[in-house]
Amino acid sequence: MKNVTLELGGKSPNILLEDADLDLAVPGSLFGVFLHSGQLCESGTRLFVPERLHDEVVERLVALTKTLQIGHPLDPATDVGPVISKRQKETVLSYIEAGKQEGATIVCGGHEVEVPGCEGGHFVAPTIFSNVTNDMKIAQEEIFGPVLSIIRYHDVEEAVAMANDTIYGLAAGVWTRDVNKAYAIAGRLQAGVVWINDWHMLRNDAPFGGYKQSGIGREMGKYSLDAYTQLKHVHTSMVPELEKRKWYQVLFSRLHAMMKK
Repeated sequence: MKNVTLELGGKSPNILLEDADLDLAVPGSLFGVFLHSGQLCESGTRLFVPERLHDEVVERLVALTKTLQIGHPLDPATDVGPVISKRQKETVLSYIEAGKQEGATIVCGGHEVEVPGCEGGHFVAPTIFSNVTNDMKIAQEEIFGPVLSIIRYHDVEEAVAMANDTIYGLAAGVWTRDVNKAYAIAGRLQAGVVWINDWHMLRNDAPFGGYKQSGIGREMGKYSLDAYTQLKHVHTSMVPELEKRKWYQVLFSRLHAMMKK
C-alpha cells in the first residue's frame, strides 16, 4: 500500500463581520472568489454577510465586479480569464441556472461572454448571487467557476454554524478589525486554512490541506514530509539482567495469583 495525500476541493466560507473594513473586505472577497476565474480549490465561494451590512456590501461588490476586465489570460490588462474547457463552461452555466431555479437572485453576471480576439473561448461573466440560502445547490456544491453566493446571517453563531454546514473543509476566511475576535472564530471553523483579512495567501513553511471531504494529508511545511516517511519505534532495555529477572518474577507471580482466583 502507498501513502497518499489528497486535496479534493472545497466550498470555502468567507465571513464578513460587522466591524470589517469594507474598503478591504469587498475587493479582498472578490479576489478570493474570482482569481483564476474561480478555478481554485480554496476559492471563497460563500460570502456570509451580516443583515445590517447586506445591501451596502452587495452594492459595493456589484460595482467593483462590473469594472473587472474579461479577456485573454496572457493579456496583462485581463482581470478574469476563461474557464478551462467547454465542458466546464457548461457546468458553470448549469449551476447558474440551478441557482435561479432555486430562487437566488443574480445581481451581476450570470451569462457567457464573447471576447474579441478569443472567439470560441470559454468565458463566463463573474457572477454574484444574492438571496442565497445555505442549503441551495450553489451553496453546497463546488462549481469551480466565477460564481459567488452571498448569504445573510443574523449573528456570529449562525454564521459559524452555516460556514461549517458543508461536506468540505479546505479553507475559510474572516474579515474584521478585531483580530482577537477573528482568532476565536478561526478556532471554531472546520477548515485546514483560515485567512484573516486576506485570501489565497499560502506559505511554503505552513501546511495546506483540508478537513472532511476536502482531503487528507498536508502539502508544504514540515507536515508535508509525513507522506514520504514512516515512523518506527525502537526499544532498548537499560535494566541490568538480574533486576530484569526480578521484575519478571514479580509480574508472573501476580499473574499466577490472579489466575488462581
